[in-house]
Amino acid sequence: MKYILETDRLKLREFNFNDALFTIELLNSPGWLQFIGNRNVSNEVQAKSYLENGPIKSYGENGYGLWLVEKKEDNVPIGMCGIINRASLDNPDIGYAFLPEFTGHGYAFEIANATLKLAKDTLKIPVIAAITTDSNLKSIRLLDKLGFKFKRRIFFQDDNEELLLYNI
Repeated sequence: MKYILETDRLKLREFNFNDALFTIELLNSPGWLQFIGNRNVSNEVQAKSYLENGPIKSYGENGYGLWLVEKKEDNVPIGMCGIINRASLDNPDIGYAFLPEFTGHGYAFEIANATLKLAKDTLKIPVIAAITTDSNLKSIRLLDKLGFKFKRRIFFQDDNEELLLYNI
């Protein structure tokens, strides 16, 4: 298995179709549903379609995307982190999500910090954005800790939810 990067405790790799069951679990976890939204992925066919048309498509088009986060000690998948190109944003943005039992252990900071370094040093992305809701206090604290600065409030087309836009 080829890894994108490794930290002290974590490894980052591309998603593949064997990750469908993990994808279902993550996309239906309480934090994902509350702060990211329902992607209507509840079975293996839908999960494979999500992977094919999301992360896997992005790897081919951009050379990066959302990657699977594994614990180094036992290769257990715990979340995702990566860089996303969205037509609605001027700059690529960082995204991350973890299963509930793996939050509060510093994993998000560890892998997001390494992902930002990869994006700047290897992928040569000069400005990286981040978006979150004003109710996602954990994400706001993480963005602050990573060095992001609040820019403005935004709305995505066809979405009534106000988002906070950050840049680093």
